[in-house]
Amino acid sequence: MPPWLQLMADSFWSLLSAGLKFTVPLAILSFIFGLALGIIIALVRLYGPKPLKWLGDFYVWVIRGTPLLVQLFLIFYGLPSAGITLDAFPAALIGFTISVGAYSSEIVRGAILSVPKGQWNAAYSLGMNGRQAIRWVIFPQSVFVSLPPLSNTFISLIKDTSLAAVITVPEMFLSAQRIVSVTYEPLILYVEAALIYLMFSTVLSQLQVKLEKYYQRHITH
Repeated sequence: MPPWLQLMADSFWSLLSAGLKFTVPLAILSFIFGLALGIIIALVRLYGPKPLKWLGDFYVWVIRGTPLLVQLFLIFYGLPSAGITLDAFPAALIGFTISVGAYSSEIVRGAILSVPKGQWNAAYSLGMNGRQAIRWVIFPQSVFVSLPPLSNTFISLIKDTSLAAVITVPEMFLSAQRIVSVTYEPLILYVEAALIYLMFSTVLSQLQVKLEKYYQRHITH
């Protein structure tokens, strides 16, 4: 076996283990919490009182307009100056959640606005109030519209978790860096890490397609 292939074989399980222990859980938790935050922000921006709308707009503007890397640095390295110290994983989780919340808010907001006004009128004609109309008529239709962009957000998040390495989260990319520091083979190790990220993304892309087909078949009909 060529030396480069032997190195990839020896390091594969270390990288994959780091991905399964830290990369994937970090992405899943951040997406769940971020999506919940995004839905709340979207509803506030659409139907909340003006002060909360302005606050929601400001939050989305700031988070979307600043680099995620800077946000992670502010949370992990900046907050200790204010007396708030967080471990690496919780800091990364908060940073990614805040980021996902801003982007998913725009996706959910756009999906809700895409539902024709006639659907609102139909809901009101059935005696529903605003909350009931959103819950039973508008939201189910907006879910199908938002599925592709939300799925893409999650796939991007899997790759973005590599940024957590800069705040010492021992995820897959940091594991690759540590192996490189011993083997002095950056090209081989970083290519291998990229291939594992590609594997994760490919699996998620296939799940996205199946989820969209399932929702279209069982929910929208």
